[in-house]
Amino acid sequence: MYKLRGHHLFCLLGYRGMGYSKEYVDNMTHLHQTLRNNPKTLIQLVKGPDHLCEKYPNSGKYHCEDACIYEKDAAILEKMGLKIGQILKWEDIESCIRKFVVPSDIEVVCETCSWRSYGVCEEGIQEMLEGKGLREVK
Repeated sequence: MYKLRGHHLFCLLGYRGMGYSKEYVDNMTHLHQTLRNNPKTLIQLVKGPDHLCEKYPNSGKYHCEDACIYEKDAAILEKMGLKIGQILKWEDIESCIRKFVVPSDIEVVCETCSWRSYGVCEEGIQEMLEGKGLREVK
């Protein structure tokens, strides 16, 4: 089982193999491909740093504890009708995304995210809505 915070549910949709460091990318790619290949993988929704934050590089500013990140987590979980502490299969999270999320939500919920300018998160949500699931990372 993996522990994930709210905003990482959206980050996984837009993930294309980019990240903060090699160790972070390796960790994110492993999780992303695990969920892609086995959508029955269990996810526990947590408040605060999670499985992906564990590999955030210790150089520079550690944003995982910033208040704005917690706000983003809460907004995304609320949008999807999910709660901290829930344990769900990844495929159930995908179902919530298809039911409650549209690509334009990224503009609002992820307004301050440095990765937003790439446009990949909107693409990821659109692909999820089309029933494609997570994109293969090469």
